[in-house]
Amino acid sequence: MDIRIDDLQGSAIQALLQEHLDDMHSSSPPESVHALDLAALRHQSITFWTAWDGDELMGCGALKQLSPEHAELKSMRTARTHLRKGVARAMLRHILAAAQARGFQRISLETGTPAPFVAAQKLYASEGFVECGPFASYVLDPYSVFMTKEL
Repeated sequence: MDIRIDDLQGSAIQALLQEHLDDMHSSSPPESVHALDLAALRHQSITFWTAWDGDELMGCGALKQLSPEHAELKSMRTARTHLRKGVARAMLRHILAAAQARGFQRISLETGTPAPFVAAQKLYASEGFVECGPFASYVLDPYSVFMTKEL
């Protein structure tokens, strides 16, 4: 698996991100969807990675700087054809290592509460994330779980 920084120009990543947005909207009401679109992911505060097996896109993830000490995990997604192959865990560990190398002291995330998000919640918990309150501009929402990890 080759994980590398991505410029979001390729059709494969654009399709995967559209699938991600579509799935988020099918699982949560619009006001509870916090997935970022392509334009938002291109912001200078965000580093975006993709995972590849040769020419085949396996998944993606991003790190958003909130402050010099705090970052947010964003846009974690595994391509359907690569589910349960360790893509998400490898991407998460890659992003955690990058966050630590950049000097962040904490990384937080928001994920959903409906059934399709349970696997993500379990992954994050298994890597040391614990539930916390809303951070950054988030507010309490029955469709959101907030998690954080000290680095």
